Amino acid sequence: VESVLMRHEGRVTICVSSQVGCAMGCTFCATGTMGIRGNLSSGEILEQLVIGSRILMSSHESKEDELEHEEEQEKKQKGKRLDLIRNVVFMGMGEPLNNYPNVLAACRALIDRRLWNLAHNRVTVSTVGVSSRMRDLTRDLPEVNLALSLHAPTQMMRETIVPSAKGTPIESLIEALDDHMMALAKRRKLLGNPQGCDQDGNAVDVLEFNVEERQSASKKKRAMIEYVMLVGDTSTIEAAHQLGKLCEGRHLVVNLIPYNKTDVKDKLSCPSEEHMQEFRNIV
Repeated sequence: VESVLMRHEGRVTICVSSQVGCAMGCTFCATGTMGIRGNLSSGEILEQLVIGSRILMSSHESKEDELEHEEEQEKKQKGKRLDLIRNVVFMGMGEPLNNYPNVLAACRALIDRRLWNLAHNRVTVSTVGVSSRMRDLTRDLPEVNLALSLHAPTQMMRETIVPSAKGTPIESLIEALDDHMMALAKRRKLLGNPQGCDQDGNAVDVLEFNVEERQSASKKKRAMIEYVMLVGDTSTIEAAHQLGKLCEGRHLVVNLIPYNKTDVKDKLSCPSEEHMQEFRNIV
């Protein structure tokens, strides 16, 4: 089981696994080519944070021993913040939503004030697109972030690199992702206008949102699209326009991920930095 600690200035993010192996079979993913070996329990998921925290603490104590001069004391105080894991992303091995009960239990423990006490928007669950479970997460835990591993702008392209995408239209996934981001705003609107009428008694769609409402919702939590950059059809200029059109009108965060070569059978590579910047600017 793999976990990754990512250290940034003033904070640490841990990427945790939810399964051993993965059944989704994404052609560019080393874990996806392993097949599924089994689910992790909620305790095994949380244990990754315990081990990560111990590594951070040990690293920090080593740095403390090296700080001898008074002018470095300020750095020392700032460094203490790195003892704590501030963000958790379910982006390690496995499809989190295929281990839904245990991932849900782990998320609830992470945001429980008596346990890990993380802010809701510090927890991100990633999925390759289990649409029914995406909606379950919106129902059960709408406060956490949700990320969709999309990787292609059209259904046909997506099915070539994400075999599990067959039978699940991209548009339905984008709609589920958008519904998750706007879930709390929808709840507030319905509470404020349960009859769904304007001042004159005419029926209105209370679930329509303007730009300002979407911007406000996106500040409270994130709905993200993960998109691995591969040389080929999915990273062309046309694909950039298609991806931008797919996300149009929604305040989604698009995370373009340069491909990191692994031991998969397909010979894949990452586009140039210049090309990825052009792709980004179009999206």
